[in-house]
This record gives sequence, structure tokens and C-alpha cells, in this order.
Amino acid sequence: MEVKEIMELVDQGLMLPLMEEFYTIQGEGYHKGTAAYFIRIGGCDVGCHWCDVKESWNAALHPPTSVEAIVENAAKYSDTIVVTGGEPLTWDMTPLTVLLKARNLKTHIETSGAYPLTGTWDWICLSPKKNKAPVGDIHNKAHELKVIVYNRDDLRFAEEHASKVGPDCLLYLQPEWSVREKVTPYIVEYVMANPKWKVSLQTHKYLNIP
Repeated sequence: MEVKEIMELVDQGLMLPLMEEFYTIQGEGYHKGTAAYFIRIGGCDVGCHWCDVKESWNAALHPPTSVEAIVENAAKYSDTIVVTGGEPLTWDMTPLTVLLKARNLKTHIETSGAYPLTGTWDWICLSPKKNKAPVGDIHNKAHELKVIVYNRDDLRFAEEHASKVGPDCLLYLQPEWSVREKVTPYIVEYVMANPKWKVSLQTHKYLNIP
């Protein structure tokens, strides 16, 4: 297949730059502790300086893979599929989720919302970033708002986005891993004073699993 043809299929969402895929335990947010199959899509221009998967940023480093092959692998392991990145909404997620739903699989996405929402999702975890604001009406569609806390100003930022989500959206504050010892105490203090929020931890890192 020629490069031009491959890129056209990527643009249509029929192939995706697949960084990695793995079966593990969801470590964060509402579904923590749940077995899930993760599909990590390459490509992200949000540019968070504390990102722990910077190798995902350059989509060109990750092989374009047909969504049929991705779904075939995913269906072998779990009925819960988590699509993450990178920023998965860089690409059209519709073809992927059509095939996942055809297998009666639960579709979850973890996104900054920096690009328009595509695809059909059973669970949307919106994790907005200061570098590139969410677009469209994803706040109203999010089931879970997860704000990564690197410094105290991120608490203000969290409230800014909490004011935009729907009344049933779950609210999480998660310490950024590299500064967790510094920020966790004031996250705990903040959640105790504002119990609409919950603390999310990267429990998979404590468990030493992917």
C-alpha cells in the first residue's frame, strides 16, 4: 500500500497510528480497579510538560494500523475498551467505535477534548489541559471530569471546567505523579472542603502494572 493511500485511510479513521495496546487494570477515575483493554493512539499537540507518555506525541513514529485489526485484538481480552493517547480525538474515532460496538464492547475514551468529539462512547473521561482548551460541547457529554493537579492554580482551573459540565458528571482531582508528594496534601484538603470533588490516584503505578 502506498504512503498516500495509507495517509488517506488514516485521515478517514480507517487506520490509526497505534502506539501500543495492552490488557490491564484501569488505574484512574471512576472505573479504577476494572479490567480493561487499552488502545493507545499516537499523535498529540497539546504539549503538557509533565506528560508521562511524550513518546506518543509524534504520530509518525507509530505504525498506521487498520481498525479491523485493532478491534480483533481488543475483542480477545475484555468487554471494556479504553481508547487513550496521545490525544485520540486528533483522529476520527467513528470507524473504530462502530466496529467495537458491533462486537457489543463498552467504549471508553480519555481525552483532553482539544479536538471535536467523534465516535460513540459509553464513557467519556474529559481531562482538559491549559495548553489547548476543549472544543465543542464535550463538557456537556462528559461522564467524568479529571483534572491533573501540578500546582495550586490547577484547582482554580478545575473549578472553571467543573462549571461547564453537566450535573451528573463526576469530578476528580488527580495529583501529577512527579509532584504527588507535594500536591496531594492540598488536594486532600481541597476535597474535604469541597466534597463535590473526589481524589483520583494513578493506582496502576502503585501496583506496578501498565
